[in-house]
Amino acid sequence: MHSNKTATLKRLKRLEGQVRGVARMIEEDRYCVDILTQIAAVRAALKGVEKLVVDDHAAHCIEDALASGTPEDQRAKFLELIRLLEKARD
Repeated sequence: MHSNKTATLKRLKRLEGQVRGVARMIEEDRYCVDILTQIAAVRAALKGVEKLVVDDHAAHCIEDALASGTPEDQRAKFLELIRLLEKARD
């Protein structure tokens, strides 16, 4: 992680609090729809973290591979990103 490290950690700490909040809601037997709403918010926040990490990967790791001029490195980083995006869709 490079440029997005601070923002990513800040979001993860906020996410940690959200997840604890969901657990507390379950412990308190809160209304299911309210719990599901909070779970959807956690999922959206996690996608935001994922985007920051992917952006950082593209801006540094992939950029470095492209600048290296080594086709094997370039291909490896590209395939790595494609596999990651495929997993994110599942």
